Amino acid sequence: MLHLVLVLLLLPQQTPTQVVRGEVVEKATQSPLPGANVIVLGTDPLIGTTTDDDGRFELRGVPLGRQDLRVSFLGFEVRVLPQVMVTAGKEVQLRLELVESVAMSEGVTVTPEAAGDRSLNELAVVSARTFSVEETRRYAGGLDDPARMAGAFPGIAGGTGVQDNALVIRGNAPKGVLWRLEGIEIPNPNHFAGLSVAGGGGLTLFSGQLLADSDFLTGAFPAEYGNALSGVFDMNFRTGNSTRREHAFQAGVLGLEAASEGPFRSGGRATYLVSYRYSTLGLLLPLLPTEDLATYQDLSFKISAPTRGLGRFEFWGIGGLDAQRGSANPDSSAWEYETWDRLESDLDLATGAAGISHRALLGRSAYLHTTAGATISRTRLDQDRMGDDLLLAPDLLIRNRDLRLV
Repeated sequence: MLHLVLVLLLLPQQTPTQVVRGEVVEKATQSPLPGANVIVLGTDPLIGTTTDDDGRFELRGVPLGRQDLRVSFLGFEVRVLPQVMVTAGKEVQLRLELVESVAMSEGVTVTPEAAGDRSLNELAVVSARTFSVEETRRYAGGLDDPARMAGAFPGIAGGTGVQDNALVIRGNAPKGVLWRLEGIEIPNPNHFAGLSVAGGGGLTLFSGQLLADSDFLTGAFPAEYGNALSGVFDMNFRTGNSTRREHAFQAGVLGLEAASEGPFRSGGRATYLVSYRYSTLGLLLPLLPTEDLATYQDLSFKISAPTRGLGRFEFWGIGGLDAQRGSANPDSSAWEYETWDRLESDLDLATGAAGISHRALLGRSAYLHTTAGATISRTRLDQDRMGDDLLLAPDLLIRNRDLRLV
């Protein structure tokens, strides 16, 4: 028995690893780049591979933790992705865009660029930066929220608490921030949007399970951003895993979230990506000594269907439902505040956006990207006030709905 124990202690321990996969495309035309080199920096022996004819790659045996990836291709600028989080429970899915480099002299020096130094929108040359979902998770107090993360940037003042994530950019009002998703303008993507500050809200509708690299602009907006006065969040959803199905579940103080992604059928090219979240407080309210109610839920999805000759079709959507109930205190001797003690309210909020996008290559030097979508924002409020006779009387009634086709 002693001999067996010694043998087990001498056995080498295996380091847990995960798979990193994705695709490499040319930024200008969105065409795949076969033969591009993708390596994991700092690994010994070096972990690397090359992309196939469709620009796809797969790195196996990548150690868990934050890893730096380097992507290179002849005639294109080298790109380095720093601090990519590799976890045990889920494969990493990436979409990498390379910019063509032009040699103006006998020699050329290629300098790796960290994510965030350059905007995804090539027309935005100043006051713009790219952020990833990893950044929203690394910032203290970010809560996986792009707006809260941006509050740490220079020239930007964030909200004062969990219930308010409004952004004051260079002194401009929060309602001047423009939100876009997959190329179209969407309503304020926050739960309980606009209740405390116009343009602010409580918690974001966006899930870290779906977000891809996105842009944040604070000035000098390109012409395509027509209604922006303060800042612009140009958000994008990533594509689901095309090789295997994966499921994730996470629980926290802010909500319970379940996500799933993968191909519709084994060996197929069409993929799905979906996430649903429900407020933790809504599940605990029956156990709490209060009649007031505040719940929220949201759903996000993206379906990608590439074709052989007709380009890529994508169906996407995001939506949230909020409910808040407040009851008046029937004990008049305990009244202290007019707003909370005498008012009985029933508030329902809904916001959402859905659309279809199509991308097709036009030869070797151009592509066409078309998006059609619809957005909705709805507010319903019934509020009664308790008089000195302890009877409720109608006090406020709001019915508002905003529907847009883009």
